[in-house]
Amino acid sequence: MERTNLEITRKSTKAYTIKFYKEGAPTDITGWIIYFTIKANVDDTDLNAKLRKRITEHLNATEGIAVVELTPEDTNITSGNYYYSIDYKDTDDNEDIVVIGSIKIKEPILKERT
Repeated sequence: MERTNLEITRKSTKAYTIKFYKEGAPTDITGWIIYFTIKANVDDTDLNAKLRKRITEHLNATEGIAVVELTPEDTNITSGNYYYSIDYKDTDDNEDIVVIGSIKIKEPILKERT
């Protein structure tokens, strides 16, 4: 598991590319589910998460490449500091955390984009 802290501007678009490897070679992630979760407190229930994304379509599954795409609706979270994780569940029901860390949601300078 890797630890990385993120920073996102509220109501913005962001994409994170994840590459899965096993023994130095790309891992086929066909059929895998990737989860991206943001919580105010690590101990919050999953139902109380600020954001829960479930990704089942991957950029290039046979080469182990997935993308977590966040939309302005996804990132419309009150500015502040939160916790996030990117997890997966494979086709054999194995589960693990890929990345975990804190995420800062910043307030944009321009409030209305019309």
